[in-house]
Amino acid sequence: MGRPFLILPKLEVCVTLYSTRNKHACCVFGRALIHDIMVSLRSEMGGVEEDEREMVQTKGNQFVVRDQPFYVNGFNTYWLMIFAADASTRGKVSEVFKHASSVGMTVCRTWAFNDGQWRALQKSPSVYDEDVFKALDFVVSEAKKYRIRLILSLVNNWEAYGGKAQYVKWGTSAGLNLTSDDDFFSHPTLRSYYKNHVKTVLNRVNTYTNITYKEDPTIFAWELMNEPRCNSDSSGDTLQEWIKEMAFYVKSIDMKHLVEIGLEGFYGPSTPQRVQFNPNQFAQQVGTDFIRNHQVLGVDFASVHIYPDSWISQSIADTHLPFIKSWMEAHIEDAEKYLGMPVVFAEFGVSSKDPGYNSSYRDNLINTVYKTILNSTKTGGSGAGSLVWQLFPDGTDYMDDGYSIVLSKSPSTSSIISLQSTRLALFNSLCSKRCHWSCKKKRMFQKVLYHDEL
Repeated sequence: MGRPFLILPKLEVCVTLYSTRNKHACCVFGRALIHDIMVSLRSEMGGVEEDEREMVQTKGNQFVVRDQPFYVNGFNTYWLMIFAADASTRGKVSEVFKHASSVGMTVCRTWAFNDGQWRALQKSPSVYDEDVFKALDFVVSEAKKYRIRLILSLVNNWEAYGGKAQYVKWGTSAGLNLTSDDDFFSHPTLRSYYKNHVKTVLNRVNTYTNITYKEDPTIFAWELMNEPRCNSDSSGDTLQEWIKEMAFYVKSIDMKHLVEIGLEGFYGPSTPQRVQFNPNQFAQQVGTDFIRNHQVLGVDFASVHIYPDSWISQSIADTHLPFIKSWMEAHIEDAEKYLGMPVVFAEFGVSSKDPGYNSSYRDNLINTVYKTILNSTKTGGSGAGSLVWQLFPDGTDYMDDGYSIVLSKSPSTSSIISLQSTRLALFNSLCSKRCHWSCKKKRMFQKVLYHDEL
């Protein structure tokens, strides 16, 4: 930990003020303190060459890098590859990484697929557009430049960017007798199409860095599918078998990177005592099963999404925030008790198009997610981080799905995100073997770290 002797006096003043309940003065000192520590952390990080970065791994129910905790504050921006494929929009990729890095975000989730659509990466089974692949190379290289790690999703459940429906169209064109988009999960030919895509992406040599994707620590994890559902089999057996096969296949090519499924987190038939936490009755009929799915060999961490405005009611309601808290706590508990792995809340947000929406509500929602994560970090729990949906740079309003956050236009939201990044970075640094603080100082500092007023 850099500059400990400059930081500790402010720490002691802040803790003294906190203990005397002088909240205003404590907050002033606290903000100065976290600013100094972020400068120190960035200085220390700057001493590590990018090529020396190590893969993120799991140790019990935590992510680790160099055997110290790695808690995540990150974001989604799904369209990076598509923007990178056009010289006129490529700069927006760098811009969004730059903005995210400025508020301390360390992980981005984005698509490593576009099947049979406009600017398709995979134009037909195993046939790729090299220019679009080079665009994905650029995304990975820019993420590396800004010290942001990537979760790369490999196919979509939905029709946007092709998805399983496009695989079924390819199969039908090849003469297969297919009756449902869910045949994607069960038909051997369609499974072979998907495997070929996995193999192609993982073995890709980046034209910018000359690093093979499966060897690149810039990549945090592979995601099997964005929000998989198999409505035609509510028992969950069909999807379970697909997850088993594909998690094993990814690991057979790449044992170094983490793998996650991409689930929304709905409880299914294997845990009837947990379906009470689902947002609605339909959630337990879509063929997913949170605990059972994540017990598959080769799956390294759990994923959960959070959309009360889609699942409960579109209109902003008083019930949304309590639902978020109970939804998160249930999954954190299950990740600790049954899975023994980290859980990432890989999508969460609220749409500005919802009746009753205002920016203060969005800030409250983000705060609810962040505080629930922090409550888990206090005890070394499985709540490993969150990824807001979604971060946009300036000048991309035409892509807004209602959930976009432009940091330069949202100072209050930007401040909340930055503070969460700071708190998680501080927590990670406290557990560093290189930290020079005594345990007493750490205990004092944690009072400041989790002080709600900061």
